[in-house]
Amino acid sequence: MTGARRSWTDGSLSGRSFLKPHKAAWAVFHPAWIPQALDPTVERLKRGRVIAGAVAAVGVYTFVEGGFAFEEMLENTAIASAVLFFLTPVTVGVMLFVWRRTGTVGQLKRPLLDSLKLLLLFIGCVMTTVGIFRSSEMFGLVPRMLLTLLGLWMAFFVMAGAVRLSGNFFGSAAVHRCLPPLLATVTTWLMAVPDLITGDLHGLSLTMGIVFILGAPVTVTGLALLEMRRLKRRYGIRLAAHPATLPPTPAGAPPQVPPQGNPYGHPQGNPYGQPYAPHPGQPYQPYQPYPQGNPHGSYRAHNGQNPYGG
Repeated sequence: MTGARRSWTDGSLSGRSFLKPHKAAWAVFHPAWIPQALDPTVERLKRGRVIAGAVAAVGVYTFVEGGFAFEEMLENTAIASAVLFFLTPVTVGVMLFVWRRTGTVGQLKRPLLDSLKLLLLFIGCVMTTVGIFRSSEMFGLVPRMLLTLLGLWMAFFVMAGAVRLSGNFFGSAAVHRCLPPLLATVTTWLMAVPDLITGDLHGLSLTMGIVFILGAPVTVTGLALLEMRRLKRRYGIRLAAHPATLPPTPAGAPPQVPPQGNPYGHPQGNPYGQPYAPHPGQPYQPYQPYPQGNPHGSYRAHNGQNPYGG
């Protein structure tokens, strides 16, 4: 959590972005203050969690029956927004209670407020989209067509935003890296359990209904546990630890630095190291069969940088 403040979209949103709702959604619902994934494995686990969460959010009917139930999707999205409005603050509040032993709420004030803004922004967009479609029936032909076009744009905007938010979960990674998988797990279970209790199996048999309805939350839970396990083992990030007590690990940085005596370390920027270092006072002179050095030239001479990261 840096002290410098950046703009919400960091310049990634322009007037042309609104011609494509998915690009506008990706800029609006993934602000510049959300930290990037620590490594590619965490990013892949997050994408798998997003896909499984989409099954639970959009609806079993769409994926099982092969149809696209637009009204059901809007209804499920509105229900999910209402659930998130109450569930997210409660879950974060529980974690703040756990973290109180090693830190204060004041240390997390800025990222908490930013996440709350993102949550309210998404809920507002969902309710606006639902309101546009329902109110279009009250007008004549021309206004109804205009409202329908606006509603379709908002629907694509909200769907793309929902996919984006499924990964960062309202920017909660800016508070704690383990919050997104935790919130995703709690949300998918809370959305799936009512279908089982009410018996709404979408025309499927009991066995198939249980498999398809519980498949998404079980998958999300498994991927979330793997994600948190990797964060703990590789970066020392534990869910029960207050974010202020965690070691700073910028995105993309290696989690561990080899000791200086390790022959496979990174001396002088060489990723492969020099396992046969010369004796002090006796500089190593590489064998050159050609009097002019390397007959193939040096890559550094062309672009000024070592292609191997040196």
